[in-house]
Formats: sequence, C-alpha cells, structure tokens
Amino acid sequence: LAMSHWAGLFSTAAKVNLLVLVVSVVFFWSSLSDRVPEFALTKIEESDIKDDSGKEPITDDADPEDLEVFYPTHQWQTIRPGQAVPAGSHVRLNLQTGDREAKLPNSENRKSDTREERRRKRLGKVDVDSNSFTSQDLKKALAKMKESEKAERRAHEEEVRKKFRPIEQLKEEFEKLNVKMETDYEIMVKLIGKFNSSASTLDEKVAALYDLEYYVHQVDNAKDFLSMGGLQLVIDGLNSTEAVLKEHTAFVLGAALSSNPKVQIEAIEGGALQKLLVILATEQPLAVKKKALFALSSMLRHFPYAQQQFLKLGGLQVLRSLFRQKGMETLHVRVVTLLYDLIMEKMLLEDSQHGDQMEEKIQQYQQVKLVPAVVEQDWCVVVSNLLAVPEHDTREKVLKTVGVLMAFCKERYRGDQALSTTLSLLRSEYEELAAEEQREGDKDGYFKELLGSVNTIIQEL
Repeated sequence: LAMSHWAGLFSTAAKVNLLVLVVSVVFFWSSLSDRVPEFALTKIEESDIKDDSGKEPITDDADPEDLEVFYPTHQWQTIRPGQAVPAGSHVRLNLQTGDREAKLPNSENRKSDTREERRRKRLGKVDVDSNSFTSQDLKKALAKMKESEKAERRAHEEEVRKKFRPIEQLKEEFEKLNVKMETDYEIMVKLIGKFNSSASTLDEKVAALYDLEYYVHQVDNAKDFLSMGGLQLVIDGLNSTEAVLKEHTAFVLGAALSSNPKVQIEAIEGGALQKLLVILATEQPLAVKKKALFALSSMLRHFPYAQQQFLKLGGLQVLRSLFRQKGMETLHVRVVTLLYDLIMEKMLLEDSQHGDQMEEKIQQYQQVKLVPAVVEQDWCVVVSNLLAVPEHDTREKVLKTVGVLMAFCKERYRGDQALSTTLSLLRSEYEELAAEEQREGDKDGYFKELLGSVNTIIQEL
C-alpha cells in the first residue's frame, strides 16, 4: 500500500496510527523471515534451487523430456512451472501473488553480458528454432564440439608428421649407421694396408700416412699401431727415395713417439734414431728435415737412453751442421729449443724429491753427458748469435737457453764482445717497449719479462 494515498484520507492522528501499524507489520514479517527462509522478500539462488514441491531440479540425465529455459531480464518476471532458471539470477517469492519471480542481478549486468558474449564467441552461432533446448540438442552440440577438436588435433598431428620423421625411421637409420661405423683399430688396419700395398699410388700412400698421423696421436692408438706392425713400416719408409714419403713417415713417427715410452723403446730398437740422423745430415728438402727434427725431438724427450745413444751417434754434430747449411734458418730456433728442453729436463729431475724409481731415472740421466758436449762443441756461441735475429719469439727462447748455459759458458761469454754489444742494444730496445707497455696499463707485460732476462744475463757477466 502507498502511504501517500492514505495521507489524503486521514487526519494527522490517523497518519500516526497508520505509521505505527506499518512498522508493526514490517517487524512481524522480519521475524517470520528469520524463522522461515521461504518467506524472504528477496533471495539470491543458483540454478540448483528446489522447486515448489521441495524436490531437486530435474537434470538431463534424470528426465529426458524438454526443459523450458527461463530468460531473465533486468525486470522481475514470473517463473512458470517447469522453467529452468539460469545460474546467478535473483529469485524472490512475491507474498502478494504467491508466484516466484527472477531477474538479472543489477551489480553484475555488465559482467554477465560480457561473459555471455565470450561464451557465444567461444561456442559460435547456434540456430535456435524454439525457446527451449532438449537434452538431445545439448548432447549433439557437445558431440560437434568434440568432433571439431578431434579434427583440429588430427590436422596438427599431420602437420607435425610432415615436418619430422617418425621414430621408427630414425631408429632404422641409426642402426644402419652403427653397422657402418668402424673402430680406430679397423681404420688404422686399412690405412696401413693402403700404405703398404704395391698397388697404391704415391698420392694414395701419402693420404694414408696423413690420416694415420691423426690417429696415432692417441696413446692407445699408438700402441695398437705398434702391435699391428705399422711402426716398423713407417720406420722403413724413412729410407724411401720419395721425399714426400720421407716427410710424412717422419710425421707419423713423431706423432706416435710423443709421450709414449713403449713406442719410444720399440722405435729406437727398430733403428729409427739412425735413420732420422741420416736425413738431417744429408741433402734433403726443408720440409723433410723439419719433420725429421720433429720425430727426433719426440724420441729424445723424457727418454735418457735415447739421449745417450744420440750423443754416441754424433747427434749434436748433426744438429750443429744445420747452422752451416743455407735455407735451414727456420730450424735453428727448433734446435735451440730442443737443447733447452733436454738440459732443463735433467736439471729439474735432479732437483726433485728422490724415490726408488726416481733414483733409477736419475742414474740414467747421469750417464747422459749433454752439457759437456754442448760446451765442447762451442754451442755457447752458436746459441748466443741467434740473439741478433729480429723476432721477439726467437729472442725469448734464445735468452732462456743462454741463461741456462750461463753456468757453463760464462767465461766464453765474457770474452765475446759481439754478445755484449747485442745485449746492450736489446736492453735499450726493451726498456722503451716495456715503458710503453706500462703507459698502456700493462705493468707485467711481455717486453718487461724480456727486459728482465736481458738484465739478468748482463748482471751475471
């Protein structure tokens, strides 16, 4: 009832009485609402509310008949019996008419619309001929969605199959590769056979030696190379009349000898040392002598017995002759480096802690009279003369060798005026270069180290 209507019919006292009556009625309704929820004026319910009979709403699985859908708006509308109310709607019981009413929630109008639009976009356009959906229609729509997803998945899998090979095919290819894969031992057998075959051309033999050099660098492969007879074939190849075969056989020999005592022993017993010295002492191309010197260095390092045999066979004189041959300048620094390594090798061993095995090795080195032979054959001057070369790398190695020989060649160096002049020039040059390094921020530079070596020699002299 509208209070404005009653105001025109009653007096002021009547208005007051009416107000009291209205307040009482409201209080009475509020108390009923607290005790009986069904009499609430407005009540938010989900789609799973009970119907008027108190039973749960009918679902598609429970009842195959059609369910009429209630379409709420922003205005209260009466819910007809059998209509399904969408989830999230406001539902109330009209006390005047006894009907149940529903509408869209006011605070969520825009959000609901947005969700509905997103749902429609996701599901696509649906043609509806009536205002109701049957369970069968819903099942068909769901089946179509699932079928669409399966079709998309199949299309994606087909695209992936086109880009990549199946795992079965890859396994087959890997198995074929494993069948064709050869071990290092098998490869070396084939290379040795090709090198030793009379049917192979010179180029084929050179190619075989080139590949062998790669494999025999490994210690185990070098031992296998020895056991299959390859080492002796290479040693015999040093006598070849073909310079290119001498070069590559010496290269393979040097690679097999490096840090491999077992191969070193077999090589010196097989006559490799004598053959290498013959190549270095006779007229040979520079490339051949370079590889022969490499093989000789690999044989002598850390092998005192070979060093002793080297001195007995006149190896120092052979190396000394290289300084008198024209076109062999690139070998000079290699020879000096070899002498430095052999001298330092013995000195470091003598200064190390002694053990049973070490004592035996020291006794072997004591039989190697390398330094006396170097002084006797005037290697002191041969080495110091190399300080006049312009390359800093060569000077560095020569300065180290001169420093090692200083204890044995001091008297010889003191009387060498050319050496004094060379050392003075080197000190001036490296002082400038070291100062330039320091200005650039390099306090411990390369030239400062060379300057220190020069000053040390000058002070000792």
